[in-house]
Amino acid sequence: MNVRRRLIAGTSAVAATALGLGALTACSGSASADARSNGRLDVVASFYPLQYLAEQIGGTHVNVTNLTRPGQEPHDLEISARETARLQDADAVLYLKNLQPAVDDAVAQSGVKTKIDAASLTKLEKHGNEVGGHAAAHDHSEGEETGAPDPHVWLDPVRFGQVAEGVSAALKKADPKHAADYAENMAALRKRFAALDTEFRDGLADTKTKTFITTHAAFGYLAERYGLTEEAVNGLDPESEPSANRVKGLENLAKADGVTTVFYETLVSDRTAGTIARDIGLRTDVLDPLEGITGKSRGSDYMQVMRSNLKALQTALGAK
Repeated sequence: MNVRRRLIAGTSAVAATALGLGALTACSGSASADARSNGRLDVVASFYPLQYLAEQIGGTHVNVTNLTRPGQEPHDLEISARETARLQDADAVLYLKNLQPAVDDAVAQSGVKTKIDAASLTKLEKHGNEVGGHAAAHDHSEGEETGAPDPHVWLDPVRFGQVAEGVSAALKKADPKHAADYAENMAALRKRFAALDTEFRDGLADTKTKTFITTHAAFGYLAERYGLTEEAVNGLDPESEPSANRVKGLENLAKADGVTTVFYETLVSDRTAGTIARDIGLRTDVLDPLEGITGKSRGSDYMQVMRSNLKALQTALGAK
């Protein structure tokens, strides 16, 4: 995701949002009305991980719409007039501020009563190209922090569990009649997050190396949680081209730390990963940042894909 593209997307979305709010609010009530007619809370989620939380916690009491279509890169999302109207009519919106500028603009201009910012429900940190063990041990020459906090908290089961707790509290407040059911669903989800955390902790405790290379710096929180080091090819943009110096640095690191794999993601071309892997004699594999579920995903939901990520890391790191 190119920063310039993201800014352009956000700018064009502002115009679309203004048009949609002005022209379509009066005639856009059918979808929300249908949801409320059967007693369900109408929730709009900005992208897949938040859709997952809303569905798991809300259960049969919510009707969840995802603004980001399967296969669409969330950071590049533009809001259509129809989607703006859909958002305007919702009972609640669940989004992660600063991840999708177009969504931020639409939410700010909407009259939605319950606005749940996932970024406010846990602690975000600033991450650079390198996150984890090595980054804590030296001067960050290749790991300077980015200006904005890293949004990828959903890839750490513990932090994502904290977000889930906040979502549960917000849904109970928005729909107190079903608060007991939301609490029960959250209790079940809490156990699943705890089990996933244990699987990662145990599965990555004894490995030949602790360092992995990715094209997308999405796994910093996960690396910190489980004592690993993520070395990203070029920061938070999975489509940008690395410098010659960066490639040389990754080659030296791979030799020194026994790195075997360059990871790429499902929603972006593997061209950069393949080029670097050939240059430094490594293989490639998928490490899914879980920004959406598609036919290429190694699993049908959050938990399944996270477990696929664990298996990929175990193979790449030489788990014993």
